[in-house]
Amino acid sequence: MTNLAVTSQSIAVDHIRIVCRKAFDQVRAALAAELPELDAQIIPALASGDRTTIEDYEKRGPKLFIFLERNHGALLKSTAEKRNAVQYEIGNPITAATMTCHQLGASLYAPLRVALYEMENGEAVFEYDRPSSLFGQFHDERVRQVGLYLDRELEAVLLRAAS
Repeated sequence: MTNLAVTSQSIAVDHIRIVCRKAFDQVRAALAAELPELDAQIIPALASGDRTTIEDYEKRGPKLFIFLERNHGALLKSTAEKRNAVQYEIGNPITAATMTCHQLGASLYAPLRVALYEMENGEAVFEYDRPSSLFGQFHDERVRQVGLYLDRELEAVLLRAAS
Protein backbone atom coordinates (compact mmCIF):
# COMPACT_ATOMS: atom_id res chain seq x y z
CA MET A 1 0.00 0.00 0.00
CA THR A 2 1.23 3.47 -0.85
CA ASN A 3 1.85 5.88 1.97
CA LEU A 4 -0.11 9.06 1.40
CA ALA A 5 0.17 12.44 3.02
CA VAL A 6 -2.94 14.59 3.08
CA THR A 7 -2.77 18.04 4.60
CA SER A 8 -5.26 20.84 5.04
CA GLN A 9 -4.67 24.54 5.46
CA SER A 10 -7.17 27.34 6.01
CA ILE A 11 -6.40 30.57 4.20
CA ALA A 12 -7.88 34.05 4.37
CA VAL A 13 -9.16 35.25 1.01
CA ASP A 14 -10.16 38.81 0.18
CA HIS A 15 -13.38 38.66 -1.81
CA ILE A 16 -14.06 41.70 -3.99
CA ARG A 17 -17.46 42.87 -5.24
CA ILE A 18 -17.83 45.73 -7.72
CA VAL A 19 -21.39 46.99 -8.25
CA CYS A 20 -21.28 48.54 -11.70
CA ARG A 21 -24.47 50.68 -11.79
CA LYS A 22 -24.69 49.83 -15.49
CA ALA A 23 -26.59 47.19 -17.40
CA PHE A 24 -25.11 43.72 -17.66
CA ASP A 25 -24.83 43.81 -21.46
CA GLN A 26 -22.98 47.14 -21.36
CA VAL A 27 -20.47 45.87 -18.81
CA ARG A 28 -19.99 42.58 -20.64
CA ALA A 29 -19.31 44.43 -23.91
CA ALA A 30 -16.92 46.82 -22.14
CA LEU A 31 -14.97 43.92 -20.65
CA ALA A 32 -14.74 42.25 -24.06
CA ALA A 33 -13.40 45.52 -25.48
CA GLU A 34 -10.81 45.74 -22.68
CA LEU A 35 -9.52 42.17 -22.80
CA PRO A 36 -8.73 40.13 -25.89
CA GLU A 37 -9.28 36.41 -26.06
CA LEU A 38 -6.20 34.34 -25.31
CA ASP A 39 -3.81 34.30 -28.26
CA ALA A 40 -3.27 30.62 -29.03
CA GLN A 41 0.33 31.31 -30.15
CA ILE A 42 1.50 32.07 -26.62
CA ILE A 43 1.22 28.49 -25.35
CA PRO A 44 3.47 26.93 -28.03
CA ALA A 45 5.99 29.74 -27.50
CA LEU A 46 6.09 28.96 -23.77
CA ALA A 47 6.22 25.20 -24.38
CA SER A 48 9.15 25.51 -26.79
CA GLY A 49 11.02 28.10 -24.72
CA ASP A 50 10.81 30.67 -27.54
CA ARG A 51 12.22 33.60 -25.54
CA THR A 52 11.96 36.04 -28.48
CA THR A 53 8.21 35.57 -28.87
CA ILE A 54 7.64 35.53 -25.11
CA GLU A 55 9.60 38.76 -24.61
CA ASP A 56 7.69 40.37 -27.48
CA TYR A 57 4.36 39.49 -25.79
CA GLU A 58 5.65 40.80 -22.46
CA LYS A 59 6.61 44.14 -24.03
CA ARG A 60 3.81 44.69 -26.53
CA GLY A 61 1.02 42.29 -25.67
CA PRO A 62 -1.93 42.78 -23.35
CA LYS A 63 -1.36 42.31 -19.64
CA LEU A 64 -4.43 40.05 -19.34
CA PHE A 65 -6.50 37.85 -21.62
CA ILE A 66 -9.86 36.13 -21.43
CA PHE A 67 -9.01 32.43 -21.44
CA LEU A 68 -12.56 31.19 -21.22
CA GLU A 69 -16.11 32.42 -20.77
CA ARG A 70 -18.81 30.21 -19.20
CA ASN A 71 -22.47 31.16 -19.46
CA HIS A 72 -23.82 30.37 -16.00
CA GLY A 73 -27.04 32.19 -16.79
CA ALA A 74 -27.93 29.44 -19.26
CA LEU A 75 -27.77 26.93 -16.40
CA LEU A 76 -30.47 28.84 -14.56
CA LYS A 77 -33.06 28.17 -17.25
CA SER A 78 -33.69 24.80 -15.63
CA THR A 79 -34.82 26.66 -12.49
CA ALA A 80 -37.20 28.88 -14.48
CA GLU A 81 -35.23 31.92 -13.35
CA LYS A 82 -33.81 34.00 -16.18
CA ARG A 83 -30.63 35.81 -15.13
CA ASN A 84 -27.51 36.89 -16.93
CA ALA A 85 -24.38 35.42 -15.38
CA VAL A 86 -20.97 34.74 -16.88
CA GLN A 87 -17.86 33.26 -15.31
CA TYR A 88 -14.56 34.30 -16.87
CA GLU A 89 -11.10 32.84 -16.62
CA ILE A 90 -8.78 35.83 -16.92
CA GLY A 91 -5.01 35.90 -16.83
CA ASN A 92 -1.81 35.70 -18.79
CA PRO A 93 0.04 32.42 -19.37
CA ILE A 94 3.40 34.20 -19.23
CA THR A 95 2.53 35.66 -15.84
CA ALA A 96 1.28 32.25 -14.71
CA ALA A 97 4.56 30.62 -15.75
CA THR A 98 6.42 33.28 -13.75
CA MET A 99 4.67 32.00 -10.61
CA THR A 100 4.35 28.31 -11.27
CA CYS A 101 8.05 27.92 -12.00
CA HIS A 102 8.50 28.67 -8.27
CA GLN A 103 5.30 27.12 -6.86
CA LEU A 104 3.41 24.64 -9.02
CA GLY A 105 0.45 24.80 -6.64
CA ALA A 106 -0.17 28.36 -7.84
CA SER A 107 -1.60 26.78 -11.00
CA LEU A 108 -4.79 26.18 -8.98
CA TYR A 109 -5.56 29.90 -9.32
CA ALA A 110 -4.06 30.81 -12.69
CA PRO A 111 -6.00 31.86 -14.64
CA LEU A 112 -8.14 33.80 -12.20
CA ARG A 113 -11.92 33.45 -12.04
CA VAL A 114 -14.20 36.45 -12.28
CA ALA A 115 -17.99 36.37 -12.15
CA LEU A 116 -20.14 38.96 -13.88
CA TYR A 117 -23.84 38.76 -13.18
CA GLU A 118 -27.03 40.77 -13.31
CA MET A 119 -28.79 41.74 -10.11
CA GLU A 120 -32.58 41.80 -9.93
CA ASN A 121 -32.55 45.57 -10.51
CA GLY A 122 -30.65 45.08 -13.79
CA GLU A 123 -27.29 46.38 -12.58
CA ALA A 124 -24.20 44.32 -13.20
CA VAL A 125 -21.80 43.06 -10.54
CA PHE A 126 -18.25 41.72 -10.77
CA GLU A 127 -17.03 39.35 -8.06
CA TYR A 128 -13.59 37.81 -7.68
CA ASP A 129 -11.04 36.81 -5.08
CA ARG A 130 -8.04 39.13 -4.76
CA PRO A 131 -5.12 37.36 -6.45
CA SER A 132 -2.54 38.23 -3.79
CA SER A 133 -4.74 36.67 -1.10
CA LEU A 134 -4.96 33.43 -3.10
CA PHE A 135 -1.27 33.30 -3.97
CA GLY A 136 -0.15 34.41 -0.50
CA GLN A 137 -0.77 30.93 0.87
CA PHE A 138 2.41 29.73 -0.84
CA HIS A 139 4.62 31.95 1.37
CA ASP A 140 6.90 32.73 -1.56
CA GLU A 141 7.82 36.38 -2.10
CA ARG A 142 8.28 35.87 -5.87
CA VAL A 143 4.73 34.52 -6.16
CA ARG A 144 3.37 37.19 -3.81
CA GLN A 145 4.82 39.95 -5.99
CA VAL A 146 3.09 38.52 -9.05
CA GLY A 147 -0.13 38.33 -7.03
CA LEU A 148 0.17 42.03 -6.13
CA TYR A 149 0.76 42.87 -9.80
CA LEU A 150 -2.36 40.88 -10.72
CA ASP A 151 -4.33 42.71 -8.00
CA ARG A 152 -3.58 46.01 -9.72
CA GLU A 153 -4.09 44.85 -13.31
CA LEU A 154 -7.32 42.96 -12.69
CA GLU A 155 -8.87 45.69 -10.57
CA ALA A 156 -7.97 48.34 -13.17
CA VAL A 157 -9.51 46.45 -16.08
CA LEU A 158 -12.69 45.61 -14.15
CA LEU A 159 -13.12 49.20 -12.96
CA ARG A 160 -12.72 50.46 -16.52
CA ALA A 161 -15.32 47.98 -17.75
CA ALA A 162 -17.65 48.90 -14.88
CA SER A 163 -17.52 52.68 -15.42
